[in-house]
Amino acid sequence: MSLYDDAVLVLKEYEGQQELRQAYLDHLAAHPDGMWKACHAGHVTASALVIDPERGRVLLTLHRKLRMWLQMGGHCEPGDPTLAAAALREATEESGISGLTPLPGGPVRLDRHPIPAPCHWHFDVQYAVLAPPGAVQEISDESLDLRWYAYDEVAGVADASVVRLLEGTRARL
Repeated sequence: MSLYDDAVLVLKEYEGQQELRQAYLDHLAAHPDGMWKACHAGHVTASALVIDPERGRVLLTLHRKLRMWLQMGGHCEPGDPTLAAAALREATEESGISGLTPLPGGPVRLDRHPIPAPCHWHFDVQYAVLAPPGAVQEISDESLDLRWYAYDEVAGVADASVVRLLEGTRARL
């Protein structure tokens, strides 16, 4: 199964955010290249919130280009077999933490947001991953900083999309 086919299947099975989910499916139907950064009409991205539920905290990255505290994530790559694998790869690369495990149940949320030209939209499929006990982060080239935040601190540093992702993740836990 191709990454495109996996994305369509994941989105068809996703039960929340019906109108937004349909917008993702319509975009992919209209753009067979909609999984890739080269699709200037917009493209699907995969992200993951790194969570440590035992300590009540999440790891956020201060994004180098956007200068915002966000979950880990980014563009799909040709070697990614699934959206979930892309999200896990991005979380591992950007956090420096090995041994992350996906939270069962598929995507937690969808978040479509505008991006600067030449592309127009990120159709982000958002997952959550559990940090192993004693996880130690290591900053990547894509980040200015990495920091653990208690659940109740997230709204003070991150935008509403990250807060909604945290809320959805906590509800699933």
